[in-house]
Amino acid sequence: MLFGTLDYIIIASYVLILIAVAIIAKRRDQKSLDDYFAGGKNLPWWLVGTSMVATTFAADTPLAITGIVASQGIAGNWFWWSWMISGLLTVFIYAKLWKRADVITDCEFIELRYGGKPASFLRGFRALYFAFPFNCVIMGWVTVGMAKIMSVLTGADQWTIIVILYGMTALYIAISGLWGVVITDFIQFAIAMVGSIALAYFAIDHVGGFSALKSQLARQDMLEVLSFNPFTNPEIPIVTALIWVGMAWWAAWYPGAEPGGGGYIAQRMFSAKDERNAVAGTLLFNIANYAIRPWPWILVALVSLVIFPELVDKEAGYPMMMAEVLPVGWFGLLCVAFLAAFVSTISTQLNWGASYVINDFYARFIKKEESFESSEKAQKHYVFISRLATIGMAGVAVVVSYFFDSVKGGWEFILSLSAGIGGVMLLRWFWWRVNAWSEIVAMIAATLGAIISKSLGYDFATSMIFTTTLSTISWLIATFVTKPESEETLKKYYHQVRPFGKGWKPFADGKESQDRLGPALVSVLQSFLGIIFILLGMGELFFGDRLAGISYLLGGALATWFVVRKI
Repeated sequence: MLFGTLDYIIIASYVLILIAVAIIAKRRDQKSLDDYFAGGKNLPWWLVGTSMVATTFAADTPLAITGIVASQGIAGNWFWWSWMISGLLTVFIYAKLWKRADVITDCEFIELRYGGKPASFLRGFRALYFAFPFNCVIMGWVTVGMAKIMSVLTGADQWTIIVILYGMTALYIAISGLWGVVITDFIQFAIAMVGSIALAYFAIDHVGGFSALKSQLARQDMLEVLSFNPFTNPEIPIVTALIWVGMAWWAAWYPGAEPGGGGYIAQRMFSAKDERNAVAGTLLFNIANYAIRPWPWILVALVSLVIFPELVDKEAGYPMMMAEVLPVGWFGLLCVAFLAAFVSTISTQLNWGASYVINDFYARFIKKEESFESSEKAQKHYVFISRLATIGMAGVAVVVSYFFDSVKGGWEFILSLSAGIGGVMLLRWFWWRVNAWSEIVAMIAATLGAIISKSLGYDFATSMIFTTTLSTISWLIATFVTKPESEETLKKYYHQVRPFGKGWKPFADGKESQDRLGPALVSVLQSFLGIIFILLGMGELFFGDRLAGISYLLGGALATWFVVRKI
């Protein structure tokens, strides 16, 4: 497929939109870290939610889904569908708590929840640990995905593509800050969804429709790829399926699915104008991320199995389908969709990573605000340094991307490296006995567990079990052998955040939280069923019983409506 004139016009128009948004964002007041990293904390729910989902709509994701479907069928997506449990707990339990914390980053929250030198160390260490090793690994696999796509479509050298894309994105985010990111996220999500749906339509049409696709899969003895059940799939070991649905969602830290929220998800919740907008925006993200977005990718992946059955790099099947089936104009739009997805994700990762480096390390330990003549001069300096940090981090990410050749491999690496730290992140809000040493030991034990697992050659499931067990036992022991936080620290935290639960009664001073766990868990269950019904309903409509599909979709819509009306 060669680019036509219309394709070039569409791509150029997108680049001009990016430039315009960056200029407008630069003209807005960006006088403080609050403005630059949290958008002034005044964003509506629909911008909060679409920004979250646009960020997770990276160029690598359709490629990873294509690889998963090729190797493990639709059921293989439970590897990441299981994360919706963590996401929905964040919506109905943690989102309002994050907003009440009134911080710029989740690392800053550490010194609200804990006190003393251990808390200071944890804040600084965690900021650098997640800003560089974790964040740059994430950007590395996103870059691999985008480079694969553009090299297939253009024939250009991957490293030339990477350098150009990072140069453009780093300059854009350095100028615009979070406000520019969320505005373009909204535009980019719309473009990416239209493009993905269009590609799915042309792909299905190319093979003669859904019935013809199902028949061709049957002729190639691949009909089992349509199954949703991970426990009956011969390509998925039972223990692996159990790890997905029973452990990975709460035990490990993963961007966009952090246990209890965190990372750029927390950053978007901080940027919401109030608690209600934080909750509604996070719910929108989970519905769009798990119920709406996956099917166009899955359909293209299924067609790629029929069109390119001998393809060695299954992840490359997605961009090859673009080149195979898209007409002029639509081809340009899909290129823009992937460019938009890449820019959205990388801009968020750079902004989020820079927020850690500046807010939680540089401004906290290197050049404190009191060393300036005035607060205004300090904030102006911090914003300037934030822009430099953004560009520097982009350079590190380019180097890291050299070491990745598989998108899903990067996903599994992050999950293995962070296994076991999720438990302490969930419980620190509600169990007063958790202290800074609990988190420090959890992170150290998780890293050691991942290294040991790698050296012993453990597979993904065994590594998750070993590292989670080691980390969880270690941080629980550390909790009980070290002193709890001071009463002053615990009272300050409780009265600002107001977490529910009887465990905080000694520190409530008669002002207990009015929030209740029971109704929140009911909302989690309702929304979980709603999303699952929508996923199953779409599958039945495409490949099974249409009446069953409509019934599932109606059930999903009803469950979702019951949840939404309570917000």
